[in-house]
Amino acid sequence: MHPAQPGGLGPSADKAVLELVSPERLNPYLSKCAGDLGAALALYQWNSTAAAAFFETLGHLEVMLRNALDARLVARQVRRNRADEWFTDPAVPLRGNARADIAKAQDRAKRGPAAPPRGKVIAELNFGFWRFLLARHYSTTLWPDLAGAFPHAPDRALRTVETPVKELHQFRNRIAHHECIWHLNLEARRNDIQTLLGFMAPAAVDWVFDASRIDAILAQRP
Repeated sequence: MHPAQPGGLGPSADKAVLELVSPERLNPYLSKCAGDLGAALALYQWNSTAAAAFFETLGHLEVMLRNALDARLVARQVRRNRADEWFTDPAVPLRGNARADIAKAQDRAKRGPAAPPRGKVIAELNFGFWRFLLARHYSTTLWPDLAGAFPHAPDRALRTVETPVKELHQFRNRIAHHECIWHLNLEARRNDIQTLLGFMAPAAVDWVFDASRIDAILAQRP
């Protein structure tokens, strides 16, 4: 999808779009484009296209990350001879906010009186949940086991993984709230995705980025 050319809609149509999108939302774009409304709308459209491409690729990362971390937590339970799922076992040292996230995920996953399928519960835990499993307050409890999810990382330091995950979590939230990203270092965020995928499995980088639109869209930046 190519961004609209400046002024392509015509002055009256551009003004109608401005009112619907809202002048407040478009102000950063207008400032960047020296008040040229057509150019601002073209940048706004490109921003949306770039956000969609990143969101698509981040979705692949999120699925792979949560499955890798879940597998390590399952292995931790087996090693400790614990019969319960890790997300229901009170012996797993999860913080209160993590327990609250799990309870919400279980509610969303529930269908009828039966216990929700574990796969559905895992899928309902959002990116923020997994990001905070890699926070420093778990460095001496869960991280020694979670580090195994990243066999190709250059070291077992939590910071090596936490830093790009933290950056991508914040970036993903901006996209989810339809905020502007055109002014950010988008190449760095693309590299963060590649880095984390590579830590888990180099083949994942090729699989995800062979289909990714990110580089093509970055090349079209107005």
